[in-house]
Amino acid sequence: MPAMFWGAGGAVLVALFAALRDRRRRLRDDLDRVGWVDWRTVQMAALLATILLVSLGLHTR
Repeated sequence: MPAMFWGAGGAVLVALFAALRDRRRRLRDDLDRVGWVDWRTVQMAALLATILLVSLGLHTR
């Protein structure tokens, strides 16, 4: 059970990192420089993983 919550904490950190990177992408000066990572998708996947891991951790309690 604690492993689920550790995994959820890691997913939250990934979501925060993706939010910071997406903010940097939106505020860049050279709009023609495109990146290869879609940070919004990474953030949404991490938030979904957080919700699933927390619900599984609470369910197995």
